[in-house]
Amino acid sequence: MRHAAERCWQKLALPCVALAALILPGAAPAQQPSRDSMDLSIELVDPKVLRVCADPHNLPFSNEKLEGFENKLAELFAKKLDKSIAYTWFPQATGFVRQTLGSHRCDVIMGFPQGDDLVQSTNPYYRTAYAFIFKPGSDLEGIDTLADARLKEKRIGIVAGTPAATYLAINGLLAHAKPYALMVDTRIDSSAEAMVKDLKSGEIDIGILWGPMAGYYAKQENPALRVVPILKENGGPRLTYRLTMGVRAADQTWKRQLNRLIQENQGEINRLLIAYGVPLLDEKDQPITEDALTKKP
Repeated sequence: MRHAAERCWQKLALPCVALAALILPGAAPAQQPSRDSMDLSIELVDPKVLRVCADPHNLPFSNEKLEGFENKLAELFAKKLDKSIAYTWFPQATGFVRQTLGSHRCDVIMGFPQGDDLVQSTNPYYRTAYAFIFKPGSDLEGIDTLADARLKEKRIGIVAGTPAATYLAINGLLAHAKPYALMVDTRIDSSAEAMVKDLKSGEIDIGILWGPMAGYYAKQENPALRVVPILKENGGPRLTYRLTMGVRAADQTWKRQLNRLIQENQGEINRLLIAYGVPLLDEKDQPITEDALTKKP
């Protein structure tokens, strides 16, 4: 999400937690390695290292300072598996997969939209959507659809070329929209940061961002901005996505190991994502909250 809908590459946009190799069981000198361990040694260049493909300037997902939630998730799994981490940094734009995963410089892309055929996907580890972002206490409280009549007179921030922009056109709202660039040099620019700045100054009344970005930047403000997932739109592209990890098509054993890691650590994954403000959704579009996780046995 350039992230999820836009291949997650702008991750904002889908678009798009680091993971890696499982520890191979220890063996006595005369013991033969398991088939899984043999397969893994073939699939991964260095099975002792979690080699992650990532964007060096793409918060809240990843950066070179290791501040993104995909960085933190990589750390979580590396610790559990007693492995070191190595990054291959490359901007998530055209050529990202080819220059990283495809060239065997790394073994996993931490965030990738399910169904994208550029990679083989693991099982999804979170589900989220594009979202409204606006100031608390405004006359937009309670909004949950682009068909809301209040938007007719509002200045709306939208990242051009994202799926959500289609619904602005469907609802006749383009005349009031302020577009932000989808493809930017993340080393020096951020459409999400620019949108939030305009929202604070009053240049726009409401913005529409990829959910993880909306949630992350909303938490930076005091008071926090409102974030409302957009779940009621139809007649156009989908706005809700499942996020997976991407591996090479041939790496079947590696994919199965990542799937086990996701399943075994889903609770911790959810808590990490919630801490970054990601609006998590279950399969019935109900929010997954910290309170809900705490109440579960």
